[in-house]
Amino acid sequence: MEVILSQDVNDLGHTGDIVKVKDGFARNYLIPRQLAMAATDANKKRIEALKAKRAAAEAEKRAAAEAIAEKLAKVSCTVTVEVNDQEKLYGAVSESEILKALELEGHHFERKDLVLEKPIEELGIFDVGIQLHPDVVGKFRLWVTKK
Repeated sequence: MEVILSQDVNDLGHTGDIVKVKDGFARNYLIPRQLAMAATDANKKRIEALKAKRAAAEAEKRAAAEAIAEKLAKVSCTVTVEVNDQEKLYGAVSESEILKALELEGHHFERKDLVLEKPIEELGIFDVGIQLHPDVVGKFRLWVTKK
């Protein structure tokens, strides 16, 4: 029996996939638990329309993320830190300090969105990334200066 998966099913497929399973598995497990529906022509058309709608929404989200990344590329933030006599930091610049500096520029992001390749432990200019979308990382310039 062919069914269309309504949800991701381990070892079987992803949402919207048309898979061939044994009749009993479909009737007794997949369909009653609303994990799948019979692969009729009407259901196939409905799933195709749903896939197209999801693809359009995903493209819209990606375009919005790319627009934010473009704006973010023009942003420059400054973090002032305490240093010792040899101009070495007393620690690393924390993620919260970076996000606070970014908020002063009018941009609010979550800590989980911050992408640092390595901790910032020296004075200088750094490019810091923000994960805006699974495929889009925006970068901004961060200046680390001494007090």
